[in-house]
Amino acid sequence: MTLQFYAHPFSSYSQKALIALYENGTPFQYRFLGPEDEGTVAEWQALWPIKRFPVLVDGDRTVMEASIIIEYLGLHHPGPVGLIPEDADTALDVRTMDRFFDNYIMTPQQKIVFDAIRPAEARDAYGVEEARAMLDAAYRWLDGRMAGREWASGDAFSLADCAAAPALFYADWSHPIGEEFMHVHAYRRRLLARPSFARAVDEARPYRSFFPLGAPDRD
Repeated sequence: MTLQFYAHPFSSYSQKALIALYENGTPFQYRFLGPEDEGTVAEWQALWPIKRFPVLVDGDRTVMEASIIIEYLGLHHPGPVGLIPEDADTALDVRTMDRFFDNYIMTPQQKIVFDAIRPAEARDAYGVEEARAMLDAAYRWLDGRMAGREWASGDAFSLADCAAAPALFYADWSHPIGEEFMHVHAYRRRLLARPSFARAVDEARPYRSFFPLGAPDRD
């Protein structure tokens, strides 16, 4: 039975899981979540009432959360690119970096974006400043981490890089990465050049006008 993947191409976490699918050429049916297809949206909401995507359906198994989807694919639909190392200590480092990108890049980035779509009277200026400070601290730490590295956890592309790609892509739109963080900029360029992520970025281009802060004319 073909995998069913409920997602939207402009969603950062959808892109994270898409990278894994594209890296290994894993066959799947893209269940596009948009207002024009109420039936698919209703299916997705019935599968996961929390109403977050992506969601993967494999027969009678429903898998939520991008990181878990990638782990699941590695276990049940492995391909030539192993995104979770077999060595336990190396895998622990990969998972640590996955959490770094989700918690300290993606989360504060989304705080800035979500605040921009709130009603003016409900905005949280203090929270946004905290998010910007978190991003600056994360960029600084990551810049040191990436000195001399090709990928987030060494020489092999992994789950950590699946997380990094959309996180750094949108974070630089929301709170630009400082020029002094040259290793982060170089890493972001490598991620954009990776065919799996380049494909995800291209698929999302038609939706750039919806970015609340205004998408820059680049990338």
